[in-house]
Amino acid sequence: MPESSATHRVRWSGYSDVGRFRKNNEDTFLGLRFNGHDIQYLGKTGEASLDEMDFVFAVSDGMGGKAAGEFASKITIEKTTKLLPRSFKQSARGMVTGFNDILDELIHEIHRAVTYLGSAYEECDGMGATLSLAWMTPGWLYFCHVGDSRIYYFPANGGMKQITDDHTRPGWLRRQGKLNEREARNHPAKHGLQQGLGSGFQFLEPQIGSVGCEVGDTFLICSDGLVDGLWDHRIADIIRDRNDPEIARLIVEEAVAASGRDNTTALVIEVTA
Repeated sequence: MPESSATHRVRWSGYSDVGRFRKNNEDTFLGLRFNGHDIQYLGKTGEASLDEMDFVFAVSDGMGGKAAGEFASKITIEKTTKLLPRSFKQSARGMVTGFNDILDELIHEIHRAVTYLGSAYEECDGMGATLSLAWMTPGWLYFCHVGDSRIYYFPANGGMKQITDDHTRPGWLRRQGKLNEREARNHPAKHGLQQGLGSGFQFLEPQIGSVGCEVGDTFLICSDGLVDGLWDHRIADIIRDRNDPEIARLIVEEAVAASGRDNTTALVIEVTA
């Protein structure tokens, strides 16, 4: 069990770049601080206490022709902003099952909204989005995930773990031990999602889980553009050397310089004393 976090704080840094070849940015990221009475939008960088309010951080990567992908990711983040704060009183009970139900309903609400708009408007046909979301409360991070954006966990005592599954064919093969990181990155089906919000997917099985948090733990939420530019070991090196308050910008800029073929977004969240 995580230690008591009554005096713990959260430090965050977020940044998004269109990349070197795309004309518009279909990535969207979100930082919120909320309780049963108030909701606060967070800036790109900052630090605040976990005492009185929960935090939500999320990254969504849109898909679709013209501006549809950009629209889809913005809808995903907008729905998150509206739906989660309503559930704060349920979350205050601290019951894992309660969080699971809330996050599962959130994913399916967004899926229904994106699917409806994709079918109702010709310009939105086929649009969809990924979502990787972290809900931070004292001592815990609850997460939900659909698609190939990622959440990484860097424990205070060292190491690195990708806690979300890539919902792609190479992602599944890698989890089965049949591909290594290099082979997965070069797989021809790496951009073919097996699950997503909207985009014609009829059934979803979102990944929902939790991680106990303690001082010194760090989390990274990112779009697949970041992974396209940086190997896991390089991501870990940058995160561990986290002296810059704009670390998200630094990691995104390095990824774009190395690749830049896609929109690239990162949110870095650290638990501090």
